[in-house]
Amino acid sequence: MNDQLKQIGERLRGLRDVLDISVEEMAETIGIDNEKYEKIEKGEMDITISNLMKIAHKYGVSAEELMFAEAPHMKSYFVTRKGQGMSVERTKAYKYQSLVSGFVNHKADVFIVTVEPKPGARTIYKNTHAGQEFNMVLEGKMELYIGGKTIILEEGDSIYFDSTKPHGMLAVGDKAVKFLAFTVE
Repeated sequence: MNDQLKQIGERLRGLRDVLDISVEEMAETIGIDNEKYEKIEKGEMDITISNLMKIAHKYGVSAEELMFAEAPHMKSYFVTRKGQGMSVERTKAYKYQSLVSGFVNHKADVFIVTVEPKPGARTIYKNTHAGQEFNMVLEGKMELYIGGKTIILEEGDSIYFDSTKPHGMLAVGDKAVKFLAFTVE
């Protein structure tokens, strides 16, 4: 079991306890059944960043508090030095590094996402969340699926899209893809 997933699950359970939220309500918030949600809290199942953002938005906490157990403190500006942003490796293949985690009440979530290739993988997990998203490939190549279309993005390419449409991606080739993901509601 991934220790970071277990810690996220513990923070979600703590949030439920503090706000007196039922498992049923939390599961409904992210659109899954109660059994799957309970597995998330036990650290036995992954939760997507967008679902963490849905919970954070609905219950008035920051996604960073749920992911990293750190509350933002900066109100005027926040600097993230190269390679120093708070990061979470949700699975062996996905690593999210927050670039705005220390800024209070940020209006957007900005991450550098690193995805390892999965040779032979053809299944793309699709996700939706409120708002819009901007992705820019920093290194590597990815196949991005958005609402029935498949788009190949290479280093330097970017895309802005309606994130309420089902979307997901895969690293293409034999090296990881690293991209900037900027989401705003």
